[in-house]
Amino acid sequence: MEISALYQLYLQHPSIQTDTRKLQSGDIYWALKGPNFNGNLFAEKALEMGAAYAIVDEPVTTHDGTHEVAREAIHPRIILVDNGLTALQALAKYHREQFDIPFIAITGSNGKTTTKELVATVLASHYTTATTEGNLNNHIGVPLTLLKIKQGTEIAVIEMGANHQQEIAGYCKYTEPTHGIITNCGKAHLEGFGGVEGIRKGKGELYDYLRAHDGTVLRYADYDYLMEMSQGIEKTFDYGQSSGDVQGQVISSEPFLKVAITKGFETPTTIHTQLVGDYNLPNVLCAVAIGIYCKVPQEKIVAAIENYAPSNSRSQLMQLGSNQIILDAYNANPSSMKLAIENFARLSVPQKVLMLGGMMELGEESMAEHEAIAALIGQYEWDKVVLVGGDFSKIKHPYLYFPDSLAAKEWFLAQDLHNAYLLVKGSRSMQMEKIIQP
Repeated sequence: MEISALYQLYLQHPSIQTDTRKLQSGDIYWALKGPNFNGNLFAEKALEMGAAYAIVDEPVTTHDGTHEVAREAIHPRIILVDNGLTALQALAKYHREQFDIPFIAITGSNGKTTTKELVATVLASHYTTATTEGNLNNHIGVPLTLLKIKQGTEIAVIEMGANHQQEIAGYCKYTEPTHGIITNCGKAHLEGFGGVEGIRKGKGELYDYLRAHDGTVLRYADYDYLMEMSQGIEKTFDYGQSSGDVQGQVISSEPFLKVAITKGFETPTTIHTQLVGDYNLPNVLCAVAIGIYCKVPQEKIVAAIENYAPSNSRSQLMQLGSNQIILDAYNANPSSMKLAIENFARLSVPQKVLMLGGMMELGEESMAEHEAIAALIGQYEWDKVVLVGGDFSKIKHPYLYFPDSLAAKEWFLAQDLHNAYLLVKGSRSMQMEKIIQP
């Protein structure tokens, strides 16, 4: 079936679901497949559950009592396409092209989800805004995000994650961003990108697209490499600590970040955030910059940022009994781990406890990066240090070690800590949040 014909079905049933467990009556069920799953096998079940149509890419057969026939031959609401994923992406592109509005793409090694949330919150205070839900920022999440954009939307904010080169370039083909933000290029997914230069090349694919399509870049001016990567792009809007169209400084972060906006607003203004860590300064400045660039009133920008509270284990400050816990367990890489440790070390609080999980997808650099984190820990005074899983098991260090978060939780519960401050951080697969769960 042609994409234009599929689009007509989508307009009649503008809700697409790839998981039968989340299916609602009237949805279009879109079968996807991977190494460990095959959504085609659930097409008939989806229809029985109330799906309007099922899109499949395999002529899987069923038995009619005497012989096997292709499902689409016996069920008019099963539609066969060549490839489910590429058809989904093509449909997303077709839908995106119905909008003549700003599409702001956000990528980076660290902070992209927090930046996306702040940017979307600021814009939504003044415009009808569509944005990526949670972290649906991959080859499936990005097209599904596009297909959730409704008519009447004034601005779209799309988060793009990547762990190898040409991934961002692929997203740009169907997202067609008009504006772009790279938060930073740190040591994340070293294995897939092939080192720091590979990371910059991969993330820079967003700049490449904008350069070729007369797009606009919002840049953190304090990172020289972003300024170099964006050479040749004529439309830019910069933010930073001491240069750029918008400027701001950290006033304090004990533990919540307070930022003074010294340039960009009509008058100098202090923003009292609910974000933990001075490493969130670029994220806050980016949200202020996009607000000013898009002509959001100053009072709405400030209120939106101050009212935003992080969730999903991203720099959350939590109370557990008499203890304060900074839970930053959604992900970790050498760059974000270093920033979190250094920020925690600067806090003027008693009884600091570090509980850090292993970092993934670092390839040949993994051992050296874990050793570097252990060395960094040794530069500061801590009450207790606990390392969990990953390549922390393969390096020499003087700290407590546990193979997984459940073992670390047993230790934690046995300590009976009071009035302590804990930093809990690690890669997603370490599931460090389990340490503090009931």
